[in-house]
Amino acid sequence: MLSVFAMTARTQQNISDNQNKTNMESNTIKLTIEGGRTFTATLVDNSSTQALKEQLAKGNITVEMEDYANMEKVGSLGIRLPRNDKQTTTGPGDIILYQGHNLVIYYDTNSWSFTRLGKINNASQADLKAALGKGGVTVTLSLE
Repeated sequence: MLSVFAMTARTQQNISDNQNKTNMESNTIKLTIEGGRTFTATLVDNSSTQALKEQLAKGNITVEMEDYANMEKVGSLGIRLPRNDKQTTTGPGDIILYQGHNLVIYYDTNSWSFTRLGKINNASQADLKAALGKGGVTVTLSLE
């Protein structure tokens, strides 16, 4: 009986490990906005996104975000990721790493030296403004 339990536990762990591996190989993440609105985002391929996916494989990351300059939401990831900063012009839906530990979701344009993480799929500026609202908002990142 114990060996059947051990084999079942090992099989479940293998399934979980395989799912994490599949999720890590995917270049999409899910963003759940406070209130239930969900978006998917396609990540670029760099060491920052690889480190982010490794952290997400351990569990979701929740970010308390605040509005900044009527163009973006920004909040601390609570972790540091490798930086790949270069001059970047953003647009609505761009997901940026700022200073190695801040997550930024743009709903307007900006140009600065940032690390691009990815872009929210199929979301207009109006969609993003409606979902993110005014003031503070909580956003949870998870593997797709």
